Amino acid sequence: MRLNTLTPPPGSRRSRKRVGRGIGSGTGKTAGRGHKGQKSRSGGYHKVGFEGGQMPLQRRLPKSGFRSHRSPCAEVGSGRLESLEDLTVTLDSLRAAKLVPNHATRAKIMLRGELTRAYTVQGVAVTRGARAAIEAAGGEIKE
Repeated sequence: MRLNTLTPPPGSRRSRKRVGRGIGSGTGKTAGRGHKGQKSRSGGYHKVGFEGGQMPLQRRLPKSGFRSHRSPCAEVGSGRLESLEDLTVTLDSLRAAKLVPNHATRAKIMLRGELTRAYTVQGVAVTRGARAAIEAAGGEIKE
């Protein structure tokens, strides 16, 4: 076997269609473009969505607003947990203490600041550093 004798197996590669080469070829005369019209002409094209001067569909429909796919997640610094009176940290207790906005559906505790009390965290996401700080202060994280 030599590299200069390699060929694809017979039938695996179809030869390209040569259009406009006489009536006997089957693709002569109009060369597969049909009769008349913009698409039959050389250089004939139109913009995507163009409907011949009629108001295009994307302009006929009313504009609607934008809705983010991400649910709002609030971030809380670990040092701000000191303002909580209760040692159990939940999303509701964070809302009550005004540490997260009311529209937030999730919250995450980040490592920012010192912790002096042992907190029990329930239903709130925690970063790796904040988890270490909470457990070092004697607290625990319940999933």
